Amino acid sequence: MHQSPISDLQSPISNLQSPSNGKTFAEKALARAAGLREVVAGQIVDAVPDVVLSHDNSAAIIKIFRALGVARVKHPERVVIVLDHAVPAPTTQHAQNHAEIRQFVEEQGIEKFFDVGRGICHQVVSEEALVLPGQLILGADSHTTHYGWLGAFGAGIGRSEVAAIWATGELWLRVPESIKIIVEGELPRGVTSKDLCMRIIGDLGADGGLYASVEFHGSAISKMSLESRMVIPNTMAEFGVKNAYLPPDEMVFEWLAQRVELRVRSSEFGASSELQSAIRNLQSKIANDALYPDPDAHYIATHHYDATQLEPYVTCPHRVDNVKPLSQVRGTRVHQAFIGTCTNGRIEDLAMAAEILRGKKIARGTRLIVIPASSQVLNDAIARGYIQTFIDAGAVIGVPGCGPCMGNHLGVPAPGEVTIATMNRNFRGRMGTRDAEIYLANPAVVAASAIVGAIADPREV
Repeated sequence: MHQSPISDLQSPISNLQSPSNGKTFAEKALARAAGLREVVAGQIVDAVPDVVLSHDNSAAIIKIFRALGVARVKHPERVVIVLDHAVPAPTTQHAQNHAEIRQFVEEQGIEKFFDVGRGICHQVVSEEALVLPGQLILGADSHTTHYGWLGAFGAGIGRSEVAAIWATGELWLRVPESIKIIVEGELPRGVTSKDLCMRIIGDLGADGGLYASVEFHGSAISKMSLESRMVIPNTMAEFGVKNAYLPPDEMVFEWLAQRVELRVRSSEFGASSELQSAIRNLQSKIANDALYPDPDAHYIATHHYDATQLEPYVTCPHRVDNVKPLSQVRGTRVHQAFIGTCTNGRIEDLAMAAEILRGKKIARGTRLIVIPASSQVLNDAIARGYIQTFIDAGAVIGVPGCGPCMGNHLGVPAPGEVTIATMNRNFRGRMGTRDAEIYLANPAVVAASAIVGAIADPREV
């Protein structure tokens, strides 16, 4: 695509120079995490994360941690481990990895551990309200950018870096420069936040936000549902960003408060007075700790989008920035459709797909895999009748988790086959088969394509 949006481009500032007194979200968040009064883009800081996340790759991280010669995790209360990438274990090696992780969790007293079936790490951590606005979460998963929907600084890091945090409790980070994306208006019928993300990446390229902090602002963002907002920072990992940020509002605060209350009620606070006090303290922190950029903060680029002018898009093989309008790829033969992942496996996504599939059958020669992002989403989908709708249409329902997204479990395509999916990546071999093609689209487009047996416009199905 690579069509330029309306943009105000500025020259990148040199390291450690602050052209204004105003601070971006990234500068404020990393200053807080480093215990400093202020920092500037380009500065290296020793940051202390509030949460450090890992998943099935924890088995490899444990080996690195052991090699450091450290016996105990410094802050086990900040560690979150979720088994989600290969669940249930598809091979003996995966089962062994899971067994080693469970043993490590018990040995180290790590309480925030979620075993097979609870769901995808980013969905689970959000549902459990383990990350709050203004906090720093570092994770051994590139889509840790996800937590920007909460107004948190989320960044993916390597396995060795996670092991280092387990051992020391901190990690050095370079404060990223910031890019502002302003989206005004309201998305048209049939157009989703995923389409917005695809358009941005198609316009600006897969490396357009490389190591940047990308902030989203504008009336279109504030009008979105929370689940639609979650898609944006998650997908921005494909834009090359260090983190992505959406300003948290009352909808976010209320959503978190409800989940914090549920978590606290099931915690160690037994006495009523202690329980209510803990709930009040946690709820007040949610809004009070939120961070917002200053009006005069410096951005290396500003891009403007009119949401009313967007349309459904499809990302074509084999690059995330090979984006085309849906109308240009309609009719492309589809062998497999997949709805799920940390990008689009929530109840809003399943509702969108169920509306398209209700009373219809999947095309002969095409299969549909549906995997809810978490056990909570699965329960909700069952209660609303969506799962029955999918089964009646001929879909296969998977265990909450990543499924075929990374190509090592449940739904690997055959050579020469075409998959259309709601996932976030489509590079060659991503789903486990190098000689297969992956198209990316919103859940309604994927559902419609499963019915037709070819890429289809849901507005016409």
